[in-house]
Amino acid sequence: MTRSGSTKAVDASHGLNRLTIARAFLESAQNQVAIAQCGTLGNPIAATIVNAAIAYTDALTATFGNKINQQDHSAMVKTLRQVMGNRLPKAQETKLARILGNKDLAQYGGRFMLLSDAQSLLTQLEEYAVWAESEMARA
Repeated sequence: MTRSGSTKAVDASHGLNRLTIARAFLESAQNQVAIAQCGTLGNPIAATIVNAAIAYTDALTATFGNKINQQDHSAMVKTLRQVMGNRLPKAQETKLARILGNKDLAQYGGRFMLLSDAQSLLTQLEEYAVWAESEMARA
């Protein structure tokens, strides 16, 4: 498949694979929160949440647009809007942007994220995942 800018062309089967991976990341994040104790750092959980959101978004853009974002995750929301058009509710766009906005902090930052921060992101991810799953079901 070819690459153009920050996106790479993929076939539709890539979307189903990314959906399976997204579900696994979501389950992992849920499990991490479930076993977390007082004082558990939120960064590793938030990193898993970010990876889940990226995988759900890849599933959608691959399935409906035959492309995924690579490296430039800040452009992911724009790519999703281009692919989904009016099927992307503003609330889901905002959730995705918030989750992706924590990528650097969660994965590379020097500041600790609280468990409550990760729990809040997980709630947003779960809502985004419900919407993404409903869209994938119509594919």
